[in-house]
Amino acid sequence: MATETLETATPRKVQSIDRVVVRMAGDSGDGIQLTGNQFTSTAAVLGNDLATLPDFPAEIRAPAGTLPGVSGFQMSFSSFDIHTAGDAADVLVAFNPAGLKTNLADLRKGGILICNLDAFNSKNFEKAGYKTNPLEDGSLEGYRTFAIPVTELTRKALRHLKLGTRDMDRCKNFFVLGLLYHLYQRSDDITLRWIERNLKKQELAEANRTALKAGRAYGEATEAFQIVYRVEAAPFPAGIYRNVMGNSALALGLVAASLRSGRPLFFGGYPITPASTILHELARYKEYGIVTFQAEDEIAAITSCLGAAFGGALAVTSTAGPGVSLKGEALGLGVMTELPMILVNVQRAGPSTGMPTKVEQADLMQAMFGRHGEAPMPIVASSTPGDCFDTAVEAARIALKYMVPVMLLSDGYLANASEPWKLPDEKDIPRIGTRLVDKPVAGKFHPYERDPITLARPWAVPGVPGLEHRIGGLEKEDVTGDICYDPDNHQKMTDLRAEKIRRIAHDIPPVVVDGPPSGRLLVLGWGSTRGPIAGAVRRKRSEGKQVSWVHLRHLNPFPANLGEVLRKFERILIPEMNMGQLEKLIRMEFLIEPTGFHKVEGKSFKNAEIADKIDQLLEV
Repeated sequence: MATETLETATPRKVQSIDRVVVRMAGDSGDGIQLTGNQFTSTAAVLGNDLATLPDFPAEIRAPAGTLPGVSGFQMSFSSFDIHTAGDAADVLVAFNPAGLKTNLADLRKGGILICNLDAFNSKNFEKAGYKTNPLEDGSLEGYRTFAIPVTELTRKALRHLKLGTRDMDRCKNFFVLGLLYHLYQRSDDITLRWIERNLKKQELAEANRTALKAGRAYGEATEAFQIVYRVEAAPFPAGIYRNVMGNSALALGLVAASLRSGRPLFFGGYPITPASTILHELARYKEYGIVTFQAEDEIAAITSCLGAAFGGALAVTSTAGPGVSLKGEALGLGVMTELPMILVNVQRAGPSTGMPTKVEQADLMQAMFGRHGEAPMPIVASSTPGDCFDTAVEAARIALKYMVPVMLLSDGYLANASEPWKLPDEKDIPRIGTRLVDKPVAGKFHPYERDPITLARPWAVPGVPGLEHRIGGLEKEDVTGDICYDPDNHQKMTDLRAEKIRRIAHDIPPVVVDGPPSGRLLVLGWGSTRGPIAGAVRRKRSEGKQVSWVHLRHLNPFPANLGEVLRKFERILIPEMNMGQLEKLIRMEFLIEPTGFHKVEGKSFKNAEIADKIDQLLEV
């Protein structure tokens, strides 16, 4: 709901609104991601709830001005609780024709369109596939279009500085940022402090400061923007917040798990989009004893983790879809040796190289079955950027308590998206027990003598007299750990490894239904579909429709009460960014017939898509 007031100090009308969706799009060299992150930080400090959606090409440097080279950043900030970066943009900033062409469809009718007029020339029209100038051919009717010579205005603002043309042009993103700050009544202070901290060359720092102020001054001076907007702070619970991205939160969760378990954290990884920044983040926490190792390939990365786990460390590796395939054999070795370790799979659109910077959640079946032999593993899935912290702690808890490798599923959206995150109190982070044995034991040590409840074997630290034992990929004799080819023993060890995973179901929270506990329709989700599902369910309930919702964190094993919950509903809707993988598992496990809703476009669901599907099922 919007209200309008007229401020006496300025002739502008200031309109209060409760939510805005802004998208910026341009060439990869236009500083789109930096501009978006600066706007995000400012909104976070001002107390808005927010969600972001970065979108960038996989190519290191696609040709400038072309459609594959477009980098985008969408953010939504609001005065109330939101779950996604928004279905449609209220504002689109197009730094060039390619940015316009690839993003215009997501601008709502009547929305604000700001174009860098200087980039709208015949050369760029040809690269973007335009046969006519979209600013002149009537194709932008229905939008509030502002064609601004951003490049020229930036150069004029910086002409007193001793900079080359290229350096001046690189500041045009801050000119646009200043204009947006004026349009949405944001302060420059956060960005000015960022410039002070991060731009060490004084002439570049001064250029960006000047461009930022010039953009704001242009907004204040021009007659074009007669209305500016204000979005008040959202009512958050009391606490200390920081703006966090999924991979950053996941790294922090691993550090916390290391401290709460008393085990040193070893991370062995190999760079792959979109998982690489987990390694980068962890490398910043060496003061907590974190050891990071960039291996020469995926196989070396996970086998280094096996060695670290054998040596008594909380061992973690991360990768994305194709990397999981290369780690498959070592995962089987982890299952056979029963060592605690975590594999973080930041899923991306596949198969093969696929669309590595686009989102998909299509590795669930691979997580369940992507190993040779009978090799079950627990699977935990993150659902929001902030939830990546909690799921990292939970994955470590399961790995260390049950002496098993754990698969932690995130995805490209969670990795790069951000949201306000309340810093947890240390006492609220659970202490994590282990089966560590680091002193000689009475009598002969038996490496496969299991805990009667968890079936976890003891974790013997190498080098302690009396704890000598055999380890490797060959089948072990029950209790002694000696190599054994006895058929009955292999059956027994296989059963024990499977039963150990099944028992985790009684050590995880039961699912809680959001909404009525029974009825006509339940929406069942997992992973980063949480935001769109939450928005769609909230919308339908506001219309008086009864729809319930369950979101899964544990995918193997399922929570113990899940089957009972599902059977209380006439229909189950499962939206997934794959072709129905959870849908198949639910059908196989509980012998019920859910309705799948599948999307593999490299884009997240929109609230409206799920809301429409809910309507369809309720009308049947």
